[in-house]
Amino acid sequence: MKTKSVPGQGIPPMARLPEAEIIDFPQTVRQYLDGTYDLICILGPTASGKTGYAVRLAGEISDMAGKGLIPEGTRAEIISADSRQVYRGMDIGTGKDLSEYGNVPYHLTDIVDAGTKYNIYEYQRDFEKVWNEIRERGNVPILCGGSGLYIEAATMGYSLPDVPANPELRARLEEIDTESLVRMLASMKKLHNSTDYDTRKRLIRAIEIAVYEAEHPVNRTASLPKNTYFIGTLVSREERNERIDKRLDARLEEGMIDEVKRLLDKGIKAEDLIYYGLEYKFVTLYVTGVLGYGEMRHLLATAIHQFAKRQMTWFRGMERKGVKIHWVKI
Repeated sequence: MKTKSVPGQGIPPMARLPEAEIIDFPQTVRQYLDGTYDLICILGPTASGKTGYAVRLAGEISDMAGKGLIPEGTRAEIISADSRQVYRGMDIGTGKDLSEYGNVPYHLTDIVDAGTKYNIYEYQRDFEKVWNEIRERGNVPILCGGSGLYIEAATMGYSLPDVPANPELRARLEEIDTESLVRMLASMKKLHNSTDYDTRKRLIRAIEIAVYEAEHPVNRTASLPKNTYFIGTLVSREERNERIDKRLDARLEEGMIDEVKRLLDKGIKAEDLIYYGLEYKFVTLYVTGVLGYGEMRHLLATAIHQFAKRQMTWFRGMERKGVKIHWVKI
C-alpha cells in the first residue's frame, strides 16, 4: 500500500541556535589579568562578524588601560585562527580585511608563501610562540577565527608531533581502501575519536605520524593555554547566507578573479590553488576554463554556505566535549 508523502517529511529539522548572552567583558579582562583565564578566543562561522568584534574588544581593553582600570599600557593583540589567511598574496579570497585592525597588532597572517602547504603542527608551533610573547609583554592575547581544527590545536592542549611528509608511504596508502586504513591505524594507536579518520587525507596523515613515531623521537609542543574564555559570534542561518552572498559579490567586484590570475602568473600551480578550497578552488576552475562565470558563482556560494554550516557543527561539537562558549549577537 502506497503512503502519501507529506511536504517536509524526511527533512531534518534546522538546528536551534544557542542562546545569546550579554557578556561583562571588563570583568573577563580582569579575570584574564588575575590568571583565571590565559586566552580570550573569538570564534564563529564565516560572515558572522568575528574580526570586527575582536577589534572592538581590543579597543575596550585600551580604554580600560587609559582609564586606569587595568595596568597602564595594557593592550590586546589578535592572533588569527584562519587556515588560509597565513598565505601571502591570498587577500581578497580569504577576507583578510587588514584595514579593519586599525592600530591593533595582529599575528599569524601573511606568514608563508601561497603555494606552500602549511599544516596544523606548524600552526600550533607558531601560535605557541606568539601567545607566549604577547603574555611576556603584559598584553592580552585574543585568538580570532573560524578554523575549528586550528582553534582546538591552540586551546585544547593537543600535543602535536613535528613529523615530515613521507611521499612514498602516502602513495602506498592511497592504494588501500579506507576501511583497511582505519584497521591499520587502530592497530598502531588507540583511536580516541573519529577526527583521525573522518577524511582519507587525515587518516593517511595519522598513519604517517604513527609510522614515524615508531622509529624516531618526536619533538612536541608544550606550553599552550589551559583556560580559554570562548566567545562565539551568533547569526541566524538566513542572515549568514545573505551576508555570504553579498560579501561574495563584493569580493568578485573587488578583484578576486584578478588575484587568482596573479597567483597563477607567479607560477603557483592551479592544483595548489584548488587545494586551498572555496574561493581559490572555484575561481581557479573558472580562470582555467573548467567552469563558466555563472556556474562558478553558484557553486562557490553553495560551497561557502555549506562550509559555514560545518563550522557551526564543529563549534557545537566543542560544546558537547565540555567547552563553554559564550554566544553573543553583534
